[in-house]
Amino acid sequence: MKTLPEQAKGFAHGKIILMGEHAVVYGEPAIALPFRATPVEVTIEKIATPNRIISSYYQGLLCEAPRSLNNLSILIKTICNDLNQSSDHLSITITSSIPAERGMGSSAAVATALVRALFTYYDEQLDASHLLNYVDLSEKIAHGNPSGIDARVTSSDVPIFYQKGSVFEPFTLNIAGYLIASDTGVQGQTRQTVKDVADQVKRSPDQTMVIIKRLGRLTLQAKEAIEKNQEVTLGKLMTQAHELLRQLNVSNDLLDQLVETALSHGALGAKLTGGGRGGCMIALTRTKKEAELVSNKLMEQGAVNTWIHALGADNEG
Repeated sequence: MKTLPEQAKGFAHGKIILMGEHAVVYGEPAIALPFRATPVEVTIEKIATPNRIISSYYQGLLCEAPRSLNNLSILIKTICNDLNQSSDHLSITITSSIPAERGMGSSAAVATALVRALFTYYDEQLDASHLLNYVDLSEKIAHGNPSGIDARVTSSDVPIFYQKGSVFEPFTLNIAGYLIASDTGVQGQTRQTVKDVADQVKRSPDQTMVIIKRLGRLTLQAKEAIEKNQEVTLGKLMTQAHELLRQLNVSNDLLDQLVETALSHGALGAKLTGGGRGGCMIALTRTKKEAELVSNKLMEQGAVNTWIHALGADNEG
């Protein structure tokens, strides 16, 4: 019989949609990046009392947690049943730097770290397919019908290229530079913006689909730029994508202001990321010093937080 440890940890990170948001709904490709500047850690400890959860969102008995945490409760029970282990007497501490409702994969990252922590705690091997199955289960409970991209990117070390109804394709992040993510402090409006784009497609199908197909072409060009280490090209493609997203009416004044601020202070490119009308924007720079300058200017112009992530060969882990 295995002797269980007193403590175990699991880790994950956030994700950023680099290119292709909204267009991906209509069969165009998108690119998502692992964003290690926003780490998540889950710590599991053995306790004598009933299961407890400690997080910024809720602290207390797991059985009394709000319904919004049902995905984690069910995930714990499912894994423990599968491993033929007791699901009692666990203290679960969640430490996350990912803001909720910003399109950065918060719920998937927490689930990923939790699965890894549980398997480490019970001293069981965990392969990638089982990890994804468990995180997908959690995401379906939390969100209904997720694309699956968050589950894959929050546990991945490489970008993922994907299209609706097709496979997820990991590829090499062969590009230098620094990516800044900036939080507007406003929850993203993904559900509403997806609906509004659909309404726009119905009202003006030809004009709107031209924009969507152009976004798809920019995503393909961005993948090539990443693979060929063409950071200047990637920056230009990002800025072009933001303008097209503006034409889809999924940006807002603050996002536009932050994009313009980044560009006017040396960023190679900038755009909103995710659903839009809130959430986050991203900007690309050549150097860390330039990234720090852009980050400071974004904070001066209304951002509530920023993170700097080294890409490719610059990545320091």
